[in-house]
Amino acid sequence: MGKVNIGLRGWRFDEQEVFDADGEFKPLAEIPEETRLRLERLELLVTSPCQACWLIHGDEEIAECNVAEAVYGEPRSEVLLCDEHEPDFLYWFREEGGREYVGEDELKDAFHEWFAGGGRAPGNYDGIEHVDTDPEDVPDPSDVDFEELEVEAPEDGKRIDLRDVDLGREYPSS
Repeated sequence: MGKVNIGLRGWRFDEQEVFDADGEFKPLAEIPEETRLRLERLELLVTSPCQACWLIHGDEEIAECNVAEAVYGEPRSEVLLCDEHEPDFLYWFREEGGREYVGEDELKDAFHEWFAGGGRAPGNYDGIEHVDTDPEDVPDPSDVDFEELEVEAPEDGKRIDLRDVDLGREYPSS
């Protein structure tokens, strides 16, 4: 099992902590405390507005705000973003010093200050390419012939077993 996003992109959960063998959510009492707290917080966040949109439009024009699609940071000090503004956050995080706030309650305030001060990602900054999957479209691992996954590395002639390669991607979350 791997990591999955639930409800919003950004916070990734270990599948075995959240789902039982049948793919159903485990009872909350069986989920580790930190994971349970994030899941409970997500219930409140999934219909929340993008905070970058809110900084632009304010309370008076809240209807103009997009619904958040991604969440970064720690519960209760998280940053909620729509697809349009997620690249701004990722740019700030990767290129403008946001990484120093990993795990800190100040992450949200620091991003808000940067964004409200006119900070934006350059127009050609794409951020992360997301791949949304339908559980029905995910291949069954029993159908994979792992012997075919071995490839020969041209530089040194050594064989690489792709079963031992971490193909995961690092996301800015804590």
